[in-house]
Amino acid sequence: MIEGLIGKKIGMTHLFASEARVIPVTVIEVGPCVVTQVRTEERDGYEAVQIGYGSVKQLTKPAAGHLAASGARVRHLREFGTDDVASYKVGQELRVNQFQADDIVDVVSTTKGRGFQGAMRRHGFGGGQKTHGQGDRGRAVGSIGAGTYPGRVLKGKKMPGHMGNKRKTVRKLKVVEVDAERNLLFVRGAVPGARNTTVMVRYAHGMPIAERIVPEEPVVEVEEEVAEEAVAEVAEPVQEEAAAAVEEPAAEAPAAEVEEAAAEEEQTEEAAPEEAAIEAEETSADEPESETEEAPVEEPAAEVSQEEPVAEVEEPAAEVDEASAEEASSDEPVADAEETPSDEPAAEAEEPPADEPEAEDAEQSDKEEERS
Repeated sequence: MIEGLIGKKIGMTHLFASEARVIPVTVIEVGPCVVTQVRTEERDGYEAVQIGYGSVKQLTKPAAGHLAASGARVRHLREFGTDDVASYKVGQELRVNQFQADDIVDVVSTTKGRGFQGAMRRHGFGGGQKTHGQGDRGRAVGSIGAGTYPGRVLKGKKMPGHMGNKRKTVRKLKVVEVDAERNLLFVRGAVPGARNTTVMVRYAHGMPIAERIVPEEPVVEVEEEVAEEAVAEVAEPVQEEAAAAVEEPAAEAPAAEVEEAAAEEEQTEEAAPEEAAIEAEETSADEPESETEEAPVEEPAAEVSQEEPVAEVEEPAAEVDEASAEEASSDEPVADAEETPSDEPAAEAEEPPADEPEAEDAEQSDKEEERS
């Protein structure tokens, strides 16, 4: 991995972190950079990668010859160390996605030029006294050395001079965010230089590099979650259908049994009146034809009891016996009368609705016999 890349300062802004914290950041456009030359141990005596950044309309002949292999027309060239020279080729493009959040970097830039400045602004002197007759010494430097010995101004003395426009390195800045689409790097803190100043961003020496995070991993995780949800949604209806299919036969079986039982009950109810009718026909076949022909429509059994017809039939039978004894009539009526009380009660017991009309017929026949 290459140690750093080239870019330019865009400006400063701020980001909002959790708990409403504001983070001041400097926005740096890093790359795209082009590999213009690869330094090897055999040819150059050391290993490094030379990259270029920026664009230029016209190149000098030496610069054009140097950049001919890469085919790039870049303005700035810098060299960075790397742990694997073989992985880089001339013409290869490098982008900001090499950096990740929480990386610790050093930013090398050029400070703003201030021109010629005095000691108070350039070095922060406090100035001289404003009393005791020194009205013109307020912003002066003051004494710059002894007169007798050493008798000269020592080197490095802080004095007025040119201020700014110097190379400056800010160390151990934290990367807050990386925008790979726009090649932007958000670094916490300030970076020297004006806007559009060329800067170098490199990993801080002696600081551990944050673990590399593959940008595609979050996308893959989201897709996997979506796929799992889709599978779960598809599996739920299938399970419901399977459960319904298992429950349907179980529900149909009791329903079929209930229907069969109801059908059997209906058949038995329909067969009961037919059996009763058949029994009635058999009993009526045993009785005299005259009685079966003269028998009216059956009435409800609840209205007539079995005891009442017996009493009604016995009274006419007794009257017939007395009449036959007194008048000494023929035996046929008596036989008929005797047969009626014996046969009629049995028929009446079996068919209660036909008792009243038979009793009335017997009374009428007895009266006719008496008259005769």
